[in-house]
Amino acid sequence: MTSRKDFLSQQAPENYVAGLGRGATGFTTRSDLGPAREGPSEDQIKEALAKRAAQLGAPTPSAYGAVEKKEEDDDDERFQDPENEVGLFATGAYDRDDDEADRIYQDIDERMDRRRKARREAREKQEREEYEAKNPKIQQQFADLKRSLGSVTDEQWQNIPEVGDLTGKNRRTKQNLRQRFYAVPDSVIAGARNSTEFDTSVNEGAATNGSSNDNVDGTMTNFADIGAARDKVLQVNLDKAAMGSADANSGSASTIDPKGYLTSLSKTELKGQSYDIGDVKRVESLLQSVIKTNSRHPPGYIALARLHELAGKPVKARDVMAQCCSLNPHSEDAWLENIRMNEGHNAKVIAAAAVKENSQSTRLWTRATELETDQLSKKRVLRRALDLLPKSVVLWKQLVQLSEDEAEARLLLSKACSEIPASIELHLALARIVETVDEARKVLNTCRRANPKNAEVWIAATRLEEQVGSKNTQNIMKRGVQSLANENAMLKREEWIEQAEKCEEEGAIVTAQSIVRETLSYGLDEDDDRKKLFMEDAAASISKGRYGVARAIYAYILRIWPTSKSAWEASASLEKQHGRKEDLWNVLEKAVEAVPQADDLWIQYANEKYQSGDVDGARIVLGKAFNQSPSENIYLEAINLEAKNGQIQQARELLAQARQEAGTDRVWVKSVAFARSYPPPNDTASSSTALDLVNQGLQIYPSQPKLWMQKAQIYESLALLPQAREAYSTGTRACPRSTTLWLLFSRLEELKAGSVVKARSVLDRAKAANPKNERLWLESVRLERRAGNLSAAKNLMARALQPGECHKSGPLWSERIWHLEARTQRKPLSLEAVKVVESDPTLFVTVARVFWAERKLEKVVTWFEKAILLDSDVGDTWAWYWKFLQMHGGEEKRADVLGKMVLAEPRHGEVWAGARKGVGREGWGSEKVLEEVVSVGLE
Repeated sequence: MTSRKDFLSQQAPENYVAGLGRGATGFTTRSDLGPAREGPSEDQIKEALAKRAAQLGAPTPSAYGAVEKKEEDDDDERFQDPENEVGLFATGAYDRDDDEADRIYQDIDERMDRRRKARREAREKQEREEYEAKNPKIQQQFADLKRSLGSVTDEQWQNIPEVGDLTGKNRRTKQNLRQRFYAVPDSVIAGARNSTEFDTSVNEGAATNGSSNDNVDGTMTNFADIGAARDKVLQVNLDKAAMGSADANSGSASTIDPKGYLTSLSKTELKGQSYDIGDVKRVESLLQSVIKTNSRHPPGYIALARLHELAGKPVKARDVMAQCCSLNPHSEDAWLENIRMNEGHNAKVIAAAAVKENSQSTRLWTRATELETDQLSKKRVLRRALDLLPKSVVLWKQLVQLSEDEAEARLLLSKACSEIPASIELHLALARIVETVDEARKVLNTCRRANPKNAEVWIAATRLEEQVGSKNTQNIMKRGVQSLANENAMLKREEWIEQAEKCEEEGAIVTAQSIVRETLSYGLDEDDDRKKLFMEDAAASISKGRYGVARAIYAYILRIWPTSKSAWEASASLEKQHGRKEDLWNVLEKAVEAVPQADDLWIQYANEKYQSGDVDGARIVLGKAFNQSPSENIYLEAINLEAKNGQIQQARELLAQARQEAGTDRVWVKSVAFARSYPPPNDTASSSTALDLVNQGLQIYPSQPKLWMQKAQIYESLALLPQAREAYSTGTRACPRSTTLWLLFSRLEELKAGSVVKARSVLDRAKAANPKNERLWLESVRLERRAGNLSAAKNLMARALQPGECHKSGPLWSERIWHLEARTQRKPLSLEAVKVVESDPTLFVTVARVFWAERKLEKVVTWFEKAILLDSDVGDTWAWYWKFLQMHGGEEKRADVLGKMVLAEPRHGEVWAGARKGVGREGWGSEKVLEEVVSVGLE
């Protein structure tokens, strides 16, 4: 074993500081140094210094023989190095010269100190006295009061109150000690309880007398007022939400009412007497400093004068403006403001002085003219102004407007055009009032030569040719475009279209069409999507009501792309909505000639002929269509035409021919529907032919859900429920994605068979095959509601409206609002639904019905029109609107809505589609379907 100690028991190394490697700092305490010892005396220090000087061979330091400095002289600290308190030269050798220098400097310092001592002491005494006078001590401040205490008598001394302890803590403690609590009687508690209770009973005395005093103290609650306030808030929120959704659909986020905005601004105007006098004086002082700082600053004077005017000091305001005009005689704004603040003769005098100082100012001459009351004086002023400003277009226009004789106006305009040849406005005005067309052409040619880079001259020339009935308008516009292009002064496409729309607005349709024809493609390459751009231009013009420009754009498109089906359809739609019947027929005739394979155009042409009463013309159109394209659409349209006109046998033969030549699934579905509506006379059973046809069709098209629906409906009509159930079951296995087939199957089990359990099972299988389907969820909710199981219906609705399912479904929200919630919750739920769904016609109709129930008819019309604008193809919306108008609308409004409905030709809708496609209703028009839907009833 070794005798070496372990590491922690060993003695620490010399100068060891614990933790120094980690950044710790060592320190020394008094115990480390030991007890204090007395230092060397002054004699010992002197002896040591002398011995050291002898060893170095240096003289003895004279500092020992020199007179020591006084304790008050410590100015040497100013010359010490801040980083070395010993001195800058502490390490240097101290010799005889240094000693002599120290004595000399010390003598000088003492002598200067004696010379300045008296003055320094006098100055310090004066400063001390001034400071004490300004900042006296508390003892000095109360010295006179303390001296007056000597005259206080013993009685007065005894009457002095004791000084209490007013600190917050002690005061609160003493107050708490003085508090006393007592038991409150039961009568007081009962009275307090009854004072704030809600009384929901009717006071017989109030009912008989028509008034009540129970609510004088304000403790009674008026639930009617609370409900009205809540309804008002909800109505405002609904309007905001609807406005937001309408903006999102239209692409515009501007919701400012200009009239209301201006009205609100007018209400905030401040009158002169409503200003605070302090504010007026403060602003006046600021403006006074502005004009004093810069007397040549007219805006400062104008602001000060208007301040005086608002403060009800017009005389002072006029004086300020007079001073401003005298100091700034060449300021137009100053003179105009001075004229405005004066009236009558004074204003004329000021105007005369103003134009004298500023003879080249058009604004001042115009204001001087306005001050005159008779026409002769106005003309005299304007002629004087034109002598000085012959190039002013504004003054010439005013003088011409004052001319009562056309000949005089013509002479004045001729003079003006000679003085200002570059003024297009004056030349155009002269061209309008000249006597002959040749003179007008001469004026326009003169203007064109003076302004070769202006397009207005060429447009005016084209309009002139249009007015005289010339056929040269196209050539004039073409020459103008070429000339502007050579001068590099062509306008942009958008600017040319704006010019065309302006011409149409002023009645120059031919000129507008010429502009479009010559400039529509300017600046575009063939690689650009020109067709799409042109279609957007036409749509924009239609939205502005410029149908002539839109027609010209469509004509230009069709001249470049004559086989464009979309362009022909857009042009036909324009003529149908905003044109004449003959123009529509003309467009459709050209369309079917240019695109003979377009079945839609042939069908539209035939429908327009039939709707106008020309049945033979419709047959001729369909005959031409058969020669060009014998498709299923043409066959079906021909069959509908013959069925509408009572030609059943002819329609039946056409169907047989269609099944042979164009045997598509649509043809088979149409054949079955026609056989059910118009069975052959030799049928032993009412649906035998239809059943044979549907079986034949299913052999060819087993995945056509409509055929399975027709087969099941035939069995239902024959009261063969097992066969109908088998048809639906087989159809859902063949077409599991057909929602309508599942719904019919469920309704068969519920309504015909009376088995809610089977219907619920069918819907569960349908939802498994078609997840997130709003129609299936809606039918499930309705199934439970019809069965009287309202709680289950609400649970299903809650599941359906979860974010992962169909939370943005308008029909589901409508079902919840109208059937699953209390009447008082309909409006709040409507607001929530509009915020979640944003845009849905079914939901908008539900909101309209909510307002209808509250008799807010204007809101009802607004929401119905929003729903129609959103989707005009939903027939249920038209039906609800028509039902409302039958009760609350006028004849004119009903006629307008009915016309729009016929024009829209709605085809879809939960109730509308069933009424339109019922057995025996082929060929029903929109008006007849509307009557049927409204009479049967809407849910």
